Amino acid sequence: YVDEIDKRTESENEFVLIKKGVDEAYMNKVELEAQLESLTDEVNFLRSIYEEELHELQSQIKDTIVVVEMDNSRNLDMDAVVAEVKAQYEDISNRTRAEAETWYKTKYEEMQTSANRYGDDLRTTKAEIAELKRIVHKLTSEIDAIKGQCNNLEAQIAEAEERGELAVNDGQAHIKDLEEALQRAKQDMARQIREYQDLMNVKLALDIEIATYRKLLEGEEDRL
Repeated sequence: YVDEIDKRTESENEFVLIKKGVDEAYMNKVELEAQLESLTDEVNFLRSIYEEELHELQSQIKDTIVVVEMDNSRNLDMDAVVAEVKAQYEDISNRTRAEAETWYKTKYEEMQTSANRYGDDLRTTKAEIAELKRIVHKLTSEIDAIKGQCNNLEAQIAEAEERGELAVNDGQAHIKDLEEALQRAKQDMARQIREYQDLMNVKLALDIEIATYRKLLEGEEDRL
């Protein structure tokens, strides 16, 4: 029974350690998912900023074209000016777009790499969690089996204690009966001893009386 209790305690300690590992793996999983969500939000935010800047540059180009077309008070080659300004803004826009696309592509590749790494870590963590769940289930089954054995042992011990108590009670009752019988035997023996002493006293008196009569008879015979 003590061995089973020790095994149960050891299994419960091992179960606590495994549960702690499962909790840590789950927290790592939650942290990785939070990081992935944060990176996704950052990408969406940067994409919206890029689209806003592009939209603003396009608006500035349109406004500049409108201002130049409306300024007819000078003798300028308006088509050339407009073409030059448009080319400059297109160049700026192209550079900005190229830089943004390059930055976005680099960031996306980094995020993709991180996501792949996090995905691998997540798959590994899921596999570890599944293995830990299997071990926990196995240990739970073993603990339940040990608990059942402990309950059976406790029931057997209780039954043995009850039988022992009954046997002790029976023994005590038997001892009491024997003591009462011994007491009665002692009383009978004392009574018999008293009766024997009374008989011995009667015998002694009779012996004395017989001896007296015998002497009287012997004296009468001598006289005759």
